[in-house]
Amino acid sequence: MAAKTVCPVTRQQFKDNAKPIEVVIDGQKMIADPREFSTGSLGWNINGKITLMVGEVRVSVQVGMNLTLVGSKELPKDGTT
Repeated sequence: MAAKTVCPVTRQQFKDNAKPIEVVIDGQKMIADPREFSTGSLGWNINGKITLMVGEVRVSVQVGMNLTLVGSKELPKDGTT
């Protein structure tokens, strides 16, 4: 069994220092905002709609993306290491 990855930052460090991240999908910029997920994991989230081309037809697509810090779910809730 593989060893668990230890998150290298505390919850407080993430809260104090995590900044929004620009994500580009087919040339369209979206912003992923830092957050704590309901699972307790830390990371960034995007929810929104963009328009893409399928052949000559414009289609609207729903974007849902989570970027999760590996090991962050196991971090203590009080911000200690």
